[in-house]
Amino acid sequence: MRRMISRPRDNKVPAGGRMLAERHATGYVGRVTSASAAMIRSAEHNRQRVQRYLKRKLKQLRYALRDEDHDLRLVEQSGLFDREWYLQQYPDVGELKINPILHYLRSGAAEGRDPNPEFSTWGYMETYPDVVAHGMNPFVHYVRYGRPEGRVLIRKDYAAWIDEFDTLSNEDRAVFHRAIGRFPSTPLVSILMPVYNTRREHLERAIQSVTAQLYPHWELCISDDASTRPEVREVLDGFAARDPRIKVSYRERNGHIAANSNSALALATGEYVALLDHDDELAEQALFWFVHEAIAHPEMEIGYCDEDKLDAEGRRFGALFKPDWNPAMIMAQNYVCHMTMYRRSLIARAGGFRVGFEGSQDLDLLLRCAEMIEPEKIRHIPRLLYHWRADSGSTASELGLEAKPYAWEAGARAIQEHLDRRGISASVSSVIGQYYHVEYARPRQPPKVAIVIPTAIKTFVPRCISSVLKHTTYPDLEVIVMVDESHVETAAQKKFLEHLRADRRVRLTLYRDQPFNYSRTNNRAVALTDAPVICLLNDDVEVITRDWLERLVARVQLEGVGAVGPMLYYPHDCIQHAGVVLGIGGIAGHQFLNMPRGSAGYFGRALLEQDLSCVTAACMVIRREAFEGAGGFNEDLAIAFNDVDLCVRVRRKGWRILWTPTVEMYHHESASLGKHNAPQRQALFEQEIKLMRRMWGEILDADPFFNPNLSLATPYYTLAFPPRISKLPGDQAPA
Repeated sequence: MRRMISRPRDNKVPAGGRMLAERHATGYVGRVTSASAAMIRSAEHNRQRVQRYLKRKLKQLRYALRDEDHDLRLVEQSGLFDREWYLQQYPDVGELKINPILHYLRSGAAEGRDPNPEFSTWGYMETYPDVVAHGMNPFVHYVRYGRPEGRVLIRKDYAAWIDEFDTLSNEDRAVFHRAIGRFPSTPLVSILMPVYNTRREHLERAIQSVTAQLYPHWELCISDDASTRPEVREVLDGFAARDPRIKVSYRERNGHIAANSNSALALATGEYVALLDHDDELAEQALFWFVHEAIAHPEMEIGYCDEDKLDAEGRRFGALFKPDWNPAMIMAQNYVCHMTMYRRSLIARAGGFRVGFEGSQDLDLLLRCAEMIEPEKIRHIPRLLYHWRADSGSTASELGLEAKPYAWEAGARAIQEHLDRRGISASVSSVIGQYYHVEYARPRQPPKVAIVIPTAIKTFVPRCISSVLKHTTYPDLEVIVMVDESHVETAAQKKFLEHLRADRRVRLTLYRDQPFNYSRTNNRAVALTDAPVICLLNDDVEVITRDWLERLVARVQLEGVGAVGPMLYYPHDCIQHAGVVLGIGGIAGHQFLNMPRGSAGYFGRALLEQDLSCVTAACMVIRREAFEGAGGFNEDLAIAFNDVDLCVRVRRKGWRILWTPTVEMYHHESASLGKHNAPQRQALFEQEIKLMRRMWGEILDADPFFNPNLSLATPYYTLAFPPRISKLPGDQAPA
């Protein structure tokens, strides 16, 4: 496969997906296949039933549109919805090209987004549970009833979070100073600051954020790239004269950011090197936490922290709470970005910054350094320690990509060369214009894949299984259909089984197992095949992406990858599965659940391939080696969380788990065998919750791909009040 980089284009995010009526129009329902009078009558009955169903749905839709229009006018007339703030706070909404009020009404509120800086959607619902009970949009309720009734707004927005959990008092600073006194060593940190024509006030604030550091063992290495503004030299010389820890060099010619960064690097003498842009700011405790992490984990070669943005008035917004090191996601988005700290010897081995990658020179350096070390040596510090100024020329701003279009191109080349150096055949293209998608070459000799489908053969199951058989193009395939014969009751079911037997790819296995045990059934099925790759598939899943299995197998064959899962939608085109986050709801939950198809999610994560702790077994492609090495499914978990338990054990064996949005399928979720928390299974469900907590409690509470500053109460990346991490160091020295 020829490697290529596709240039970014104006990719519009799909706006909502297909209507249910369109799905019926494709021929799923009411298709006459025989001339017999009985079947014609049956088809006519089906057609009439579908017409009645569609009329009912269209009536409900008309009512919904009428209510939506009324709510839209109400919110618009109130003047309380801040459109500009909403689009700045949630830049993914701008990509959808939708009225921001409509976005909030349709999905924003459910995702925990706020309509203005003063109103907290989740705070209002937590304070007034009657709003939740009535199912009203919280902001609509406030405008229509809450404000006239005098209901008080409880701030749970980002500003309130900062005030409560990310602001230091003098007493707090004293705690940090005492902690520094207990450090067994105090390594020197060299902060690199390449400068060019920076506005005076921004440059001064950037340097002052360094001189205000609680950790004092640093040097600031500044290289000016032949600035034409005379005030730049005035500012730099002034600071250097007042603090001997500040070193400045002046380049004779402008060389752009990579060459200028290398000039700053040449001044460095510290054990570690940290990167700071010339108009950004560090939190005063930033270097403390980086050094604290380096002492606690002496193997650390690269460290990075969380970040937010500064608007024109210096107000903080747009917090990016990051996952731990995520090898797949770093090739989709430079989420590491600011701030990074490297061991200086590692940068030296990598050869410093490469000229020709301007705009993404930091991503290029990160990828080259990451190739040279084990993943365990890359440490994430889940604290907001960097404030990125969102100027019009900065990529932190909404106009950033237009201001620096070369940055995307440089990033794509950095990713492509990273893949080439690792011997991976793949191509790089754009996602919504600013992120990246890596598509992997199909294996030349595709391994045999066994698709395992347990089924109770409910009404629509034949449609789903037929969809898999009809639309799957993978060449070396067997389909193992596990049928509990106690469910085979009707002539239609028996006829469908005969139809399956006629397909040479299908191995039909009937068994009797009451009560149903999902784990045992799948273990039996896997034991029937010698295929090196297993696809665990629910019987209520329909294919959307024709080459779905080729794409999933290409990823599971990547070095170190044990399992892969796709994007799953409910039939009404909302997200059912975009990966699983441990800890949500106490055990695990699906991130971005029920968001409309095409939604970007949190900083694009609903559209970006990434490593995760878990994917659902509704559709999971897994190496046999990983499945058997983990011991298969735990048969003590008969109905719930068996896939979560399997994924935990797979990762504990050292395998990675990927989720990719490039494969899409419909999932009717538990429509065949019923929901795992149905009333008749409630006792067993609660027993399995207790078992999961007993086995994996600490792991469930600390998903490495979900930041401890985010709430486990929702799947929408909302702020945790309080965070699951203290803002202050403990009483013990790091060791």
